[in-house]
Amino acid sequence: MSRVQYHAALALVALLAGVSASHTGAGYVCQHPPYETRLISSSPLVVYLDGFVTPEERFHLKAATHGLFARSAVAGRDSADDRTINRVRTSQSTNIPRDDVVQCIEQRALRFQGLFAEQEERLEPLQLVKYGIGEHYHYHTDWYTDPVHATADLGGNRASSFFAYVHVSGNESTSTEKLRGGGTNFPVLDAPIEDGWCDFIDCDEPWENGITFRPVEGSAVYWENLVPGSQDQGDPRTLHAGLAVVRGEKIGMNIWTRQSKLPLGAR
Repeated sequence: MSRVQYHAALALVALLAGVSASHTGAGYVCQHPPYETRLISSSPLVVYLDGFVTPEERFHLKAATHGLFARSAVAGRDSADDRTINRVRTSQSTNIPRDDVVQCIEQRALRFQGLFAEQEERLEPLQLVKYGIGEHYHYHTDWYTDPVHATADLGGNRASSFFAYVHVSGNESTSTEKLRGGGTNFPVLDAPIEDGWCDFIDCDEPWENGITFRPVEGSAVYWENLVPGSQDQGDPRTLHAGLAVVRGEKIGMNIWTRQSKLPLGAR
């Protein structure tokens, strides 16, 4: 079975399973939606996940993080714990309190990657990131270029990433301003040419600019950060950017999986 077939099979399992066996909290039941997978690239592996996060989950994530956002930081160079404020990243972000809903999303992310529930220790704390007018994240990779942030005792490097769209202004039945801009651009990837992709990809973007994913609530983009077959070599083809919001607001969610488990207390 190829990797593409494997991921398609996982999506089918999610569709047929519907509800997990995990019942937690005050009657809460973890339910995995029947999301659809669309292959963008096999090398590097990039998959578009339509309907990965449910409306109920998105509402909960926004409520759980209300008032928690602060200016986003980037990794510094002095130590593994070093974080700095830099104009290359002007958004606001926060870790999400790890309640039952968040753990359900974590399990969905693990399942998609073919990982077991007990491997949840490889997941970094889930993070929401908010972009207002003019805010952006310049071109970067999610895998660490400085080995000080990717040592074995820290769980190694980031093996994979999900970026999910939690909120896109103008989609709800309110007077909020409709989002303009704020796409996620991968400049090195080749854009699909079929018109059916235009619901998810900015087909007005010049071909030489790579792929720009449209912010679509509930959808997610998954990619693998390391060169296939290597132990820890970062793949420069996963270079990407959160383009500036011109009008409105968007909130995204980062899900990062390390090569091995994080240190005790990191989650």
